[in-house]
Amino acid sequence: MRVFVIGAAGMLGSAFHNFFVTNNIEAKEYDINLTDSYINYLDIRNYYDLSLEVDLFKPDLIINLAALTDLEFCEKNSEDCYATNYYGTENLAVLSSHHNIPFVYISTAGVFDGTKDSYFCFDKPNPINLYGHSKYLGEQVVQNLCEKYFIFRAGWMMGGGLGNNGKDKKFLKKIFNQIQLGEKVLYVVDDKYGTPTYTEDFAKNVMRVLKTKRYGLYNQTNTGFGSRLDVAQFFLECLGLDKEINIKKVASDFFSKDFFANRPESEKLINFNLRQLDLEMPDWKKSLSEYVRSENIKV
Repeated sequence: MRVFVIGAAGMLGSAFHNFFVTNNIEAKEYDINLTDSYINYLDIRNYYDLSLEVDLFKPDLIINLAALTDLEFCEKNSEDCYATNYYGTENLAVLSSHHNIPFVYISTAGVFDGTKDSYFCFDKPNPINLYGHSKYLGEQVVQNLCEKYFIFRAGWMMGGGLGNNGKDKKFLKKIFNQIQLGEKVLYVVDDKYGTPTYTEDFAKNVMRVLKTKRYGLYNQTNTGFGSRLDVAQFFLECLGLDKEINIKKVASDFFSKDFFANRPESEKLINFNLRQLDLEMPDWKKSLSEYVRSENIKV
């Protein structure tokens, strides 16, 4: 199999790279950020360059990991947000359709408004921020243009490394940074719910689902649910710091100055289609424990 991957420099990109190396899969990996020697420069917004690379490499599969995921950045830079998350996806969907190449698109639980407790893959999206809207438009264009596609909606991502050279930029990394600065009290919201999704599990399961050739849309998170507070507390337990560091629960408006974008109250996804294929993901606590052990963290 020859795999064309764009967005390879991020958290999820590193997990897919690990899978390709371990399983001797030939992959051409691209990004605008050349963080690793195996990454080639390519901008998803440039259709001409994308088309040229696809023509030269002749892949059997296209995977789109490229996205602007910072909610506040997207709110302040709407044109960049839509150019990357929507228009870039459309570029690849056109090429996938033209060459009849299966296409993998990574979406988000953020396509939902959070007014329900949890969401099936067939629930109607109603995004409440620009990031979620741009990703939902990406879903629609893939479904409209591609015959062979897989859409995977992810939860709260974790993975890629917590150290100085790590690629984890999400919630756990923010908590870890505070720990490294010597903070003894952490302020964590208790009014947002979802499921951490370990990048290594996610990449492996994508490749398992591809083998079924059951094209379509999937919710794909680790199993189990929790609040941000639950995640932070368990993270401290994994680090052996739950007796040394206190967590003070706060409402989301405590951080409204820095995190002003609307966020769904619930991003809890039900992996209905995965269950039908007997391809469910591991429990998030088990995977978070594995992530911390793999980091060999000394604090």
